[in-house]
Parts: sequence; C-alpha cells; structure tokens
Amino acid sequence: MTRTRSTGPPREFAAWYATELPGICRALALATGDVGLGEEAAAEAFARALLHWPRVSQMDSPTAWVYTVALNEVRRSWRRGVLERRYVQRLRDEHLPAPTEPEDELWRAVAALPPRARTAIALRYVADLPEREIADVMNISRGTVAATLSTARRRLAAALGPTLEESLR
Repeated sequence: MTRTRSTGPPREFAAWYATELPGICRALALATGDVGLGEEAAAEAFARALLHWPRVSQMDSPTAWVYTVALNEVRRSWRRGVLERRYVQRLRDEHLPAPTEPEDELWRAVAALPPRARTAIALRYVADLPEREIADVMNISRGTVAATLSTARRRLAAALGPTLEESLR
C-alpha cells in the first residue's frame, strides 16, 4: 500500500486562515500602530495555530485564540523594544526618529489613545469581536472592556468633534 504524503496544511485550516488573516492583520496593525509588527504577530500566531491545529480547531473560537497569541507576541516584542531603545539611548544622545503618523484623522485619533483603548477599539471595530471575546483576548474582564470602549469612544468624539464640525461647514 502506497502512502501519500501531505504537502500542506489541512484544508479546513487553509480555508480558515485565508478567511481570517486579513482582518486579524488589520486589527493588529491598528492596535499596535505598526503594520509590520501586526503582520509578524499574526504570522507567528497562525503558525502556532497550525502546529496545534487538532486542539485549536476544537476551541469555541480559534480566531480569539489567534488574537490572544498574537497580542502576547506583540507584548513580547514591545518589551524587547523597550530594552533595545534603552540600550541605543545609552550609546547615543540623539533621539530615535518618531514613527510616521497615519494619514487619516480618525486613525491619528485612534493612535493617540492609550494602548489598552487602542487595542480594544481595534478588536471591536476592525476585528468585529464581541466584548466577551475581547475580554478573553486581552485577559481582562468584560466590564473592563465595556468601560475601556466607552472611554475610548468619548475621547475619539472629543478629538474628532471640531474636525467633523469643520467638515460640515
């Protein structure tokens, strides 16, 4: 009997990956303010999902698991980044160049939010996750998610209010 060897991921993983990858990358890019970091974190999370696919595929929300793994990867990256920046600052007196600002007024306002609020906004309005899943992904309570989103929306309204009024004139 001849055995054929599989050359790729399981079909159900491949279909799920193709469906979920774009939205996850967009949400992570918005949450982090860095498209490259968002894509790297998504790639790492999907690689781990494939590695553990028999277990991950049986979860209530494999996508929420990927968000959790990706955000943990982002946090590790940020911690490494902090250490690297401290080291570079010790080596030279000049400041590192600031990241370029997003072009759109809304995204600039979102980028100005604190990291937790920015992440919650990205997961809710870009990834379209319900509050329960956002709470799981961010490892906070659902009430904290609701409060964070409410505060973030108020801040965005205050930041965008004058801009919206000017555009209506």
